[in-house]
Amino acid sequence: MMIKETSLRRDPDLRGELAFLARGCDFVLPSRFKKRLKSFQQTQIQNKPEKKPGTPLPPTATFPSSPRPLSPVPHVNNVVNAPLSINIPRFYFPEGLPDACSNHEQTLSKIETAFMDIEDQKADIYEMGKIAKLCGCPLYWKAPMFRAAGGERTGFVSAQSFIAVWRKLLNNHHDDASKFICLLAKPSCNSLEQEDFIPLLQDVVDTHPGLTFLKDAPEFHSRYITTVIQRIFYTVNRSWSGKITSTEIRKSNFLQTLALLEEEEDINQITDYFSYEHFYVIYCKFWELDSDHDLYISQADLSRYNDQASSNRIIERIFSGAVTRGKTVQKEGRMSYADFVWFLISEEDKRNPTSIEYWFRCMDMDGDGVLSMYELEYFYEEQCDRMEAMGIEPLPFHDLLCQMLDLVKPASDGKITLRDLKRCRMAHIFYDTFFNLEKYLDHEQRDPFAVQKDVENEGPEPSDWDRFAAEEYETLVAEESAQAQFQEGSFEDYETEEPVSPSEIGNKGNKSQIVTSSLSEKCGKLQSVDEE
Repeated sequence: MMIKETSLRRDPDLRGELAFLARGCDFVLPSRFKKRLKSFQQTQIQNKPEKKPGTPLPPTATFPSSPRPLSPVPHVNNVVNAPLSINIPRFYFPEGLPDACSNHEQTLSKIETAFMDIEDQKADIYEMGKIAKLCGCPLYWKAPMFRAAGGERTGFVSAQSFIAVWRKLLNNHHDDASKFICLLAKPSCNSLEQEDFIPLLQDVVDTHPGLTFLKDAPEFHSRYITTVIQRIFYTVNRSWSGKITSTEIRKSNFLQTLALLEEEEDINQITDYFSYEHFYVIYCKFWELDSDHDLYISQADLSRYNDQASSNRIIERIFSGAVTRGKTVQKEGRMSYADFVWFLISEEDKRNPTSIEYWFRCMDMDGDGVLSMYELEYFYEEQCDRMEAMGIEPLPFHDLLCQMLDLVKPASDGKITLRDLKRCRMAHIFYDTFFNLEKYLDHEQRDPFAVQKDVENEGPEPSDWDRFAAEEYETLVAEESAQAQFQEGSFEDYETEEPVSPSEIGNKGNKSQIVTSSLSEKCGKLQSVDEE
């Protein structure tokens, strides 16, 4: 109902209401005023008495000669003023949190003094170790520092070139992860690829006291370096992108482990990434499967691992490209040594977060991020066929499915996600049930209370991979020792001789010679490992 402007002027009650609204608030929104005005007018109409014939008109309201002026109605803007801005301090530092207390010039002065003590003020890669310590970095940062300052081209680093590089790095990068990425990465890159680690690891091979026996076996260098690189990416590259970022470095223990190399002479004590014993186990397992010794294995070769414990259907999924890099596996049906490193660690340690993701990708056949009942039944069918061939009556799928759902306790009924498997902490039992018959039967024979005790144990126990690698290394070295002594004609003395501890590989020459000579025979006809 529209109100004409003249009615406001002639009706004193409306004018009074207007004055009341103006006095009762600092400003009046147009929409609110119209609602109040309309409501007041309707009330006035309802309260107005009916006019009877002969009834005189009500007297006109009189106002004082000099009435009090009404408060003017302020002009209301349609745009409401924005609230005052709040000064939020910066909280995201992709290159690390700057340290206002650090004195960069004092550090640079110490570096310049150190270069003066070097002949011609030109440092080679070995003298860069002292410079690295002055910079507050671990010893094995020396190779990346040497390359970043142009030492790879000239064979040495001058004081002027290194100070210029280090000053720029200190001004732009403020924590170890950011500095490490800057030193190793290619120009204008902010992430690390696999080949970026080669100079660093070659320096470890050349100079670490625990790897001195490898100086006489250069053919092992590329194998060892490839193994360490794959283990680094397996653990650190949580995004599966093939590129390690500074955030991933910060969340991992890689830089701390790299610093331990300086303090620990026995490299086998550092089981993360660098253990030579672990490399020896991985490479020997690969050698046993690589029948033509071309550093590639076929689907049939991989199916022979651990006496064909893994099902054919899961191996087909591995060779489908679900968890491998490059197109070699899909096009040529061959798996490289680098891909085998991922397979072996995932197979022997299904509690590892990367392993859980590895096998989830294999079982998720349609790639929808959910393991459906169809996919579970597809993998369990082969398990049933194999058990029947062994004379074992398999559990019906419906009953097994109830057990697995009780084990995992998925958030959504009938759908198992990656988050469900990581949360339940029983992923190793779940996976073995569907594609590893030997381990599945072992789980069935174990005491369920012992399994629960293993899950609840929060102590610093070695991982499944560490236990597997230690046991396999003992077995492999014992076999090589027996074979070596048999060839020397002293097999009778072998039974009474005490076995040598695997941790003494870098300290006792006899054991390292056995290991390296065994690998020499295996690798004599091979060239360097093909990089992906």
